[in-house]
Amino acid sequence: MAQAPKKPDTPPEAGFDTRLARLEAIVNELEGGGLALENSIDRYQEGVALLRECRGILGGFQKRVEELSADADLTLKPYAHDPDHKERS
Repeated sequence: MAQAPKKPDTPPEAGFDTRLARLEAIVNELEGGGLALENSIDRYQEGVALLRECRGILGGFQKRVEELSADADLTLKPYAHDPDHKERS
């Protein structure tokens, strides 16, 4: 009989930093080599899920930064005679 997947130790409302810290802890546990095979597989499974979540969060952040940058490019204009401004070709 198949085992039910173990629930991650991070709550669903946890932020990126909490997820990343848990992922780093899992990596340290796995690299330490002190876990039994079954526990190692459980940690690995949890780590993969956390990695997917972290990538999704980072993708959302990247999109937000790109949108903000695009908005800033449209609204920010150099003042006349700005010595740091170079004309774009």
